[in-house]
Amino acid sequence: MGSKSHPARRHHQRGFTLIELLIVISMILILVSTAIPMYQQSILNAREAVLRQNLFTLRSVIDQYSEDKEKAPQSLQDLIDAGYLKQIPVDPITHSRETWQTVQEDVLLSVDQNQPGITDVHSGAQGSGADGTPYSEW
Repeated sequence: MGSKSHPARRHHQRGFTLIELLIVISMILILVSTAIPMYQQSILNAREAVLRQNLFTLRSVIDQYSEDKEKAPQSLQDLIDAGYLKQIPVDPITHSRETWQTVQEDVLLSVDQNQPGITDVHSGAQGSGADGTPYSEW
């Protein structure tokens, strides 16, 4: 009896080569490196939108208080004490309620007003917005 020789069986294992893995990892890194700055910019845009809204609210309430009471508020706390606000909003750039910069006037702004006080409010944040304007001028 003769022995038959069997060709060597080759077992092909499926998988990724090192080059394929490096290419995929490189592509992922490129995508992440472009996504992170876009994400950070969208966060900044959202914070700036909230800051604009908070400033609008504070200014509206200051005007309403001054009109109703015939005197300007002496502090932002006056707005809470009189029920115009439940609490001072947080400045989304500084993450604090304590950094608002108030503008005090020594003159009466209307004929009906009998006491000067706060007429405007600005952010106390350092730096500038996306439009280049300093936050303190908003």
